[in-house]
Amino acid sequence: MMKRLLLLLCVMFNLMLHAQEDAWVYFTDKDNVEASINNPISILTQTAIDRKAAKGIAIDARDVPVNEAYITLVKSQDNIQVLAKSKWFNAVFVRGTDADVINDLLLNDTLEFIDYIEFADPNLNDLERVSQSDSEFLIEDTLISFNYGSAQNQVEMIGVDQLHLEDYTGEGIIVAILDSGFPNVDTMGAFQRLRDNEDLLGGYDFVDRTEDVFNFSGNDHGTKVLSDMAGFVQDNFVGTAPDASYYVFRTEDVSSETPVEEGYWVEAAERADSLGVNVINTSLGYRLYDNINYSHTNQDLDGSTTFITRGANIANEKGILVVTSAGNSGSAGVVAPADGTGVFSIGAVDADGNYAGFSSQGSDFQPTIKPDVAAQGQGSFVINSANAIVSNNGTSFSSPIMAGGIVSLMQALPNATNEEIKQFVRMSASQYDNPDYFLGYGIPNLQEALNIGLSLDQQQITELKVFPNPAETILNIQTQIGEHSTRLRIINILGNTVLEKTLYDSHTELDVSRLNKGMYLLNFQSGGASKTFKLTKS
Repeated sequence: MMKRLLLLLCVMFNLMLHAQEDAWVYFTDKDNVEASINNPISILTQTAIDRKAAKGIAIDARDVPVNEAYITLVKSQDNIQVLAKSKWFNAVFVRGTDADVINDLLLNDTLEFIDYIEFADPNLNDLERVSQSDSEFLIEDTLISFNYGSAQNQVEMIGVDQLHLEDYTGEGIIVAILDSGFPNVDTMGAFQRLRDNEDLLGGYDFVDRTEDVFNFSGNDHGTKVLSDMAGFVQDNFVGTAPDASYYVFRTEDVSSETPVEEGYWVEAAERADSLGVNVINTSLGYRLYDNINYSHTNQDLDGSTTFITRGANIANEKGILVVTSAGNSGSAGVVAPADGTGVFSIGAVDADGNYAGFSSQGSDFQPTIKPDVAAQGQGSFVINSANAIVSNNGTSFSSPIMAGGIVSLMQALPNATNEEIKQFVRMSASQYDNPDYFLGYGIPNLQEALNIGLSLDQQQITELKVFPNPAETILNIQTQIGEHSTRLRIINILGNTVLEKTLYDSHTELDVSRLNKGMYLLNFQSGGASKTFKLTKS
């Protein structure tokens, strides 16, 4: 009898769950756009304004907040909940008792500011999708007998220890961690150094709508993720960016899996942008939802379709370097937003640098190589909310390990853009010449990435000249001919080689008229020597 009752309750719960519908409601306009852009301090912090100015990133209408009067009117409608908002998309995420209730918003004369509605269930948008399964987190906690330098292998594997020796530890770089929970970060010993240095800048819980982001005890995934970047235990554990500054945002609701979490994520990314954040790390990924009709298909994971991926791409356009875990789905493929063309997604390897079988693989569905690179995600060491050093598995941890390394690299190359930093990291990786869908471009060497970046500061050397720069039609290359020929590759900002040529003469005229306008890297290799230039195509 009890089993029948439980089964009946489960069926009723599922019917109630699926009776509701989720959707994004997009607005037609915003209030005081021109005035806000002309007075950016009214909508952004000075830090954010300075970061955009330094990187040549325009402040535009997407930076202007959503009209709160519009939100209030939508909230006032019967059987409608507003759960999240996005200024970048000028939209709110709503939940209605059924699809008709949401569609009725378009018929309401008092809501003429509503432009269109996009349902989380694509069948309601007259689109066909097939569900896919995914494991968002793959975590295996194993308490260990502590050994000195437990984080040593994961740090040395990507060469960030060499950056630390040069005093590049993330100082001055602002990071936002978007995750599921950060219990005890404000009290535990592993983050005492972070707090003492006033580098824990605060945060927000977008799920429960509270400033009290450190007391959600339902999951400490975010605490572990943060530890791989900012954790510090004297002589025992050091994260990859211990001196960076951090905001922590809870966007993941571990009690359910619904598309509103994509909305929370974008809203948090917008907050990060307004605060002047340089790097976002997120060890979250989305594909399967409790309501199977909302789930994403392989075709959706094309780098620019899902809501969270589109938001992550905008964050990249805004000058934020977005680092995310590739996912733990193995051959089932990467999850959103790791598919994003503007997102730097991280796969996982074991302690010996071998592909970890759970690490999500890229595919032809993505227009760029995914994952981008890889770091240790099998047998990674983290610090949990009990202040214990434990071993965990998952791209959830290869991502912050790499993100912290990138943060330290950004400190060393303060004038480099987010796209340049990503390309330097790709070029330093172990299989840059032969990327694949398992490790992308491979395991980076961040010291080599720094060397590549520093080489760009000198656009002309004795043995190699490139002119004019910017180039419109013809690029002149002068090189010294020795016993080795010189191999040239022109690489776009997505890491793709668009032109490759072997130079045999001391002077070569290269036709670049067919290249699209924008920034490229010229990589010259001769024997064991290598040199990289930045080229602007006008």
